[in-house]
Amino acid sequence: MELKRILLGVTGGVAAYKAAELARLMVKDGLDVQVVMTEAARHFVGAATFQAITGHPVFSDLWDERVDNGMAHIDLSRGVDAILVAPASADFLAKLVQGRADDLLSTLCLARDCPLLLAPAMNRQMWEAAPTQRNVAQLQADGVSLLGPDCGEQACGEVGFGRMLEPEDLLEAAQARFQPKRLAGLKVLITAGPTFEPIDAVRGISNSSSGKMGYAVARAALEAGAEVTLVTGPTCLTPPREAVTKRVTSAQEMLGVVEEAADGADIFISVAAVADYYVLNRSEQKIKKDAHILTLELAPNPDILANISSRPKPPFCVGFAAESENVEEYAELKRRRKHLPLIVANDVNEAIGSDDVQLILLDEGGRHVLPTADKRSQARRLIAHIAMLYNQKYQ
Repeated sequence: MELKRILLGVTGGVAAYKAAELARLMVKDGLDVQVVMTEAARHFVGAATFQAITGHPVFSDLWDERVDNGMAHIDLSRGVDAILVAPASADFLAKLVQGRADDLLSTLCLARDCPLLLAPAMNRQMWEAAPTQRNVAQLQADGVSLLGPDCGEQACGEVGFGRMLEPEDLLEAAQARFQPKRLAGLKVLITAGPTFEPIDAVRGISNSSSGKMGYAVARAALEAGAEVTLVTGPTCLTPPREAVTKRVTSAQEMLGVVEEAADGADIFISVAAVADYYVLNRSEQKIKKDAHILTLELAPNPDILANISSRPKPPFCVGFAAESENVEEYAELKRRRKHLPLIVANDVNEAIGSDDVQLILLDEGGRHVLPTADKRSQARRLIAHIAMLYNQKYQ
């Protein structure tokens, strides 16, 4: 099921200001967002803000006359894929557990026929209090999904659990809730980004890989229910919060981390653009510029993917082939040479740094073209294909 329409509930709390950014991100992501606020929430952020962001009127009154039949508590929840309450205060959690319906939002949650997601936000002592923890346990037993809370600095100045997840994390978590769990119970190892091979103390050899595709694949694998380890070279991207992220710089460092992590992996997806060479005559100090020609001695880096795929019992290995010419021909040669069940071919002239890309999947069954789309969509399609091949081989 794809998340398309969502009802965003906002309760009273300082974190209510973040709900506006969450609504903006949801709309940007193509979701149709209807906002319902409690009376307390209106003391923290105005309804006009949400109306301007979503393009829909904001509701908060159980007796709102804008709903023709006077059934706002029923009509607003019909046709939405989910209700997400962010922030969800301690009082609101208690209200849901007790089945109270004394305002529009609590009534909607009680009269819903769609999934309910809650993003708790409160002082750390309120979160840790025994009544709140009993309420949390009961809500989970009732089938309600809790997203967070996170640990961090709070508006009161204290530090601890109770902080609402950031809007970006909430959107990812909400989207993940509706993706098929094709990789549930599996451990997936993914490499992403470029490597950096030092020349001296400040310079080095690298490439123009942004890491966007690798990070998108990591998020898609998490959405599919996998336990993900992400080994990433230097990038400016924020890794998925649920992934175990290991940061490296050089190809040698990446090889060491991958070899250790691969021991327990079911699937290895090598997306990283690893530098083919490293500098033999590296200088520990900055090389001063002069009029002379600088000569560098380069030696080949280890082939990380080949090292893993050639193991006696390798994980299910997936490679990427970024080529500037003869894309499919060179990718297929690479797939056969490294004994890979699947390789993903793409044109470097289109892929590097771009948000949209065409992918060609090459496996024993032939070629499968994924028409140009954003990298998140392509990553989800790729994960679905990997899951299909993995199940055919091992199940």
